[in-house]
Amino acid sequence: MTKPNALPWLWLSAIVIVLDQFSKWWALHALAPAGVPHSVIPGFLNWTLAFNRGAAFNFLADGSGWQRWFFVVLALVICAVLLVWLARTPRRDWRTGLPLGLIVGGALGNLIDRLHAAQVTDFIHVYFRQWDYPVFNVADCGITVGAVLLIVFGMFGGKSGDGVR
Repeated sequence: MTKPNALPWLWLSAIVIVLDQFSKWWALHALAPAGVPHSVIPGFLNWTLAFNRGAAFNFLADGSGWQRWFFVVLALVICAVLLVWLARTPRRDWRTGLPLGLIVGGALGNLIDRLHAAQVTDFIHVYFRQWDYPVFNVADCGITVGAVLLIVFGMFGGKSGDGVR
């Protein structure tokens, strides 16, 4: 008999994908033209439509097109590895299931963009005075929050009451 695994955390991945795709659809329809900031919290947050053919911080964005398929394959490999990890993780281990669910959802949200439009749609722009963070999206938030939680839970998680580390 097999023990229940953490694959049900994929519901969280599905939520991230739906929120990501809906928010990108909204951004594409409400924020045109690209590059024009729409103030949300003056001095801190704008909605600014942007497109990224590369990865984080426009890494490899200037490639001739090969990077699209590189990032498609990379996302598929990473998701496959994380799915195996979830399948081998006990269902009660939320400290692993939660972050992996967020990362898978974010990776698949951006993968959908790459397959559909050969670029990722971004629109969240955080800044403060001279400091300016690159424009990002909901999928990026899932990946980032998931990765940070994985690190934090790994370093500081300790033992939980049910014996899961």
